[in-house]
Amino acid sequence: MVSPTLRTIGFIIGIFLITLAISMVVPVVTLLIFNRAAEINTFLWSSLITFLAGLALVLPGKPEHVHLRPRDMYMLTVSSWIAVCIFAALPFLLTQHISYTDSFFESMSGITATGSTVLSGLDSISPGILIWRSLLHWLGGIGFIGMAVAILPLLRIGGMRLFQTESSDRSEKVMPRSHMVAKYIALAYTGITLLGTVALWLAGMSWFDAINHAMSAISTGGFSTSDQSLAHWPQPAVHWVAVVLMILGSLPFALYVATLRGNRKALIRDEQVRGFIGLLLATWLVMTLWYWATTDLPWYDALRHVAVNVTSVMTTTGFALGDYSLWGNFSLMIFFYLGFIGGCSGSTAGGIKIFRFQVAYILLRANLHQLIHPRAVIKQNYNGHRLDEDVVRSILTFSFFFGITICGIALGLSLMGLDWITALTGAASTVSGVGPGLGEVIGPAGNFASLPDGAKWLLSFGMLLGRLEIITVLVLMVPAFWRH
Repeated sequence: MVSPTLRTIGFIIGIFLITLAISMVVPVVTLLIFNRAAEINTFLWSSLITFLAGLALVLPGKPEHVHLRPRDMYMLTVSSWIAVCIFAALPFLLTQHISYTDSFFESMSGITATGSTVLSGLDSISPGILIWRSLLHWLGGIGFIGMAVAILPLLRIGGMRLFQTESSDRSEKVMPRSHMVAKYIALAYTGITLLGTVALWLAGMSWFDAINHAMSAISTGGFSTSDQSLAHWPQPAVHWVAVVLMILGSLPFALYVATLRGNRKALIRDEQVRGFIGLLLATWLVMTLWYWATTDLPWYDALRHVAVNVTSVMTTTGFALGDYSLWGNFSLMIFFYLGFIGGCSGSTAGGIKIFRFQVAYILLRANLHQLIHPRAVIKQNYNGHRLDEDVVRSILTFSFFFGITICGIALGLSLMGLDWITALTGAASTVSGVGPGLGEVIGPAGNFASLPDGAKWLLSFGMLLGRLEIITVLVLMVPAFWRH
């Protein structure tokens, strides 16, 4: 007898799978537009299999009067992400005729908006596969925003409890009704995607390329329709539009909701947003001076190359304008560090998130002052909120396990024969959600296809851990979790 809680979780996962099956209509329509009707069957079969699996979970019905506890939400979050990835891999398996390992890796990379890929020859690949990759980014991005705003605060993992969207808001909620929050978030997310598509088209991309890159940029995913990524389009306007979209995807979507509700200064007043933009501009300045001084490029072109690549890595998007791993040792270290930072909490970006660095600085400053004035009572506030013990403990726990996870995965990759640069940067880039690593194998000019299957499964696990903020997954491995 299946428990009511498991039936409820299965029902919700079934809804997700049915939604995924319906989403496969998009590549079908794309293939019809491109007169590639012979390739439609693979997506139709994938959609049918996914729909039937979802229907099997939905048909038993949702038990009445069953409320999911926080511990149940852990199970729902992790299991739904894995289930979606399992079935989202079917089009890659049936269309590209690659192994299921490669298909799952590509699927996980897409739905977690990581951007690591095993595919090459993108310029001549099926347009159905290209739009499916970008659509996975887009769906995963809005899915994560919903989780970050609605679920993670309940689990005391996310940072959204630290952010108020209005000065009069004392409830630490954007709106009293969660469905209204979802409505406004979807409106902002879709609106930015549409505006980005039009802007990229006006900048010089085709409509198809513009749609793909807009979905990849707003979700900070990084899948492109060309092996050269953004370097395939030489127009500077394309690059600057992509930069703006990546930045917009890295800001808290809860603050977009506040802006839509009339609080026009919600974004500019937020400490996390100001810190993110400030650090980004400072890095642009330093890296532009370095790149301009070490190359023959005019300063404007140097700024453009730096802006695209720095923004891409810091927002964990994964686009590239040229092979930035060839810029020199100083820039390599900067890019390696930037990949850990990420964007803002409640955005589509991965990484540690800006607010955790800001809170860590506040705690460090307070401790130093306490050493100087042992009897002083030092207030520790961030974004109008007092930093209580729960917040500090969650930040410390996440940051510690973030580092441990990268170290553990890198060690596992090295046991499989990978060189240390590939192992370390591969682990860091997948857990942080950046996408490409560094070095000749998985750098901006390479991909993950040549890695052994075991490495791909381990990196896929790293993508899941990083996307779900690690603790959400690790708690399922604690024996006490399974005891009633």
